Amino acid sequence: MSIPEWPSHGGQSEALLAHFGLPPGHRLYDFSANLNPLGPPAWVRDCLTQQLAGLEHYPAPDYSAARDAIASHHQLQPEQVLLTNGGAEAIFLAAGLHAWQRAAIMTPSFGEYARACCAHRLSVTEIALPAPHFALDLDALLAALNGIDVLFLCRPNNPTATLIDTSTMETLLDVTAWTGCRVVVDEAFVDMIGDTHDAVSLVPLLDRYPHLMLLRSMTKFYTLPGLRLGYMLADTATIQAAQTHQPPWSVNHLAAELVAPLLADGAFTRRTQRWLASERPCMTQALSELGLDVVPSQACFFLTRPGAEQRAAGVSSDVLFERLLHEGILVRHTHNFAGLDGDWLRVALRDKPDNQRLLNVLKKVLHDCLR
Repeated sequence: MSIPEWPSHGGQSEALLAHFGLPPGHRLYDFSANLNPLGPPAWVRDCLTQQLAGLEHYPAPDYSAARDAIASHHQLQPEQVLLTNGGAEAIFLAAGLHAWQRAAIMTPSFGEYARACCAHRLSVTEIALPAPHFALDLDALLAALNGIDVLFLCRPNNPTATLIDTSTMETLLDVTAWTGCRVVVDEAFVDMIGDTHDAVSLVPLLDRYPHLMLLRSMTKFYTLPGLRLGYMLADTATIQAAQTHQPPWSVNHLAAELVAPLLADGAFTRRTQRWLASERPCMTQALSELGLDVVPSQACFFLTRPGAEQRAAGVSSDVLFERLLHEGILVRHTHNFAGLDGDWLRVALRDKPDNQRLLNVLKKVLHDCLR
């Protein structure tokens, strides 16, 4: 399969099944989409049903109730919040503020940053995180930012699941405040980290650094990708500027009405974070024991590839991808992540029985490849 044919996001199985000669009804366990493995809160379905009557009316144009809820949750002012149609719209709005300017993107990272920059005619400089650890070299990053107007970062990063610590971010923000480079940080997965020092969101830094912009997705943590719900956090002037680029009623009524109750469900947040803190290290160890290279994860997914001995025996990530697909396991290829070029696979966490199924299938496939 040539690179242009690879799906650009997870959860897109149809083209892959067709290419590899598998029927459309081939049973798949989907480990390709980075969503909360616990699924949405149990009350969401009933809540949506109760809000159906509101579809007869336009949403409030300023989404004041949702913005108030987000502001209260983050201890900000409502004027620092912009509700968006998923995290993707927030990315495109951020790029739109810098049309025809110069952007830098850390790679590998989420492909929508480059797409948004292309749509708004920004020139893009890619700054590579070196394999196999994908750790940030802050000095190299700062040197590469000369003449850059806006830097896009993902924290934790997709697809590496690595995290830039808070003190490093503060140093970066200190320097970019002086050079005039806006820093856009996508925190789509920050709630998936857990309650550790490095897990702290950058929200408390917004008052100190007016050139900082944070992007959030509510669809991943609450497993609602079909609803499209996200938001942007920044200083008031930035939010007002971004709002001028946003179409009216960008967010639908059902999504907007879910914001407040979702943020109020602290029990769901705590349960998710406890589960991830327990399951993530178990999966890291289990994948490593199979001989795979595994990048230490701070999110709900892993970046992995066949280990050195396996690669030497001819087991590539493409081979592993195809074998897994035939066995009913869909993982995420990395052919359209700059700097990865298909050499790695991204594997999402699911619930414990599905994770064990993945491990069993991986063990079988690797054994068959190496015998």
